[in-house]
Amino acid sequence: MPPPLIHPSLELELLAQTFFVKQFPVNAGVPAAIASGLNAAQQTPGVFSVTRTGEEISVVGMAVDDDGEWKCIKIAGPMEFGLTGVICNFTTPLRDANVPVFAVSTWNTDYVLVPKEKADAAVAALIEDGWRFRENSEAPRDSLGTQL
Repeated sequence: MPPPLIHPSLELELLAQTFFVKQFPVNAGVPAAIASGLNAAQQTPGVFSVTRTGEEISVVGMAVDDDGEWKCIKIAGPMEFGLTGVICNFTTPLRDANVPVFAVSTWNTDYVLVPKEKADAAVAALIEDGWRFRENSEAPRDSLGTQL
């Protein structure tokens, strides 16, 4: 299922960093190390998300020393808030390629994390489906510089 629109805001970027995804019990609060990571994230550009529900606290952030288990694909954005079907269209080829996802949405865009060992398969599935990666993306390329 190709992207819902061909538009620069729907181009993709495979971020160079690796990421962690952690879950904590809701009654544990946000651990101090995570809270300090949030403060550090204010000084460095990147992705850091804390979500608290009645059942859990989920935290996503950039890993230290590139030892994270996830890679992140960013939809360029900013997207119109009323745009529909983006996540569905984005995750369908990943589902078909057997690539699990962990999605984080912001007002402007979406970030979709995939296991780092499946990042190349995710990029290939998305390109085959018609999604485009930006030139500055870490998406794999052949010897001529063409995205694989």
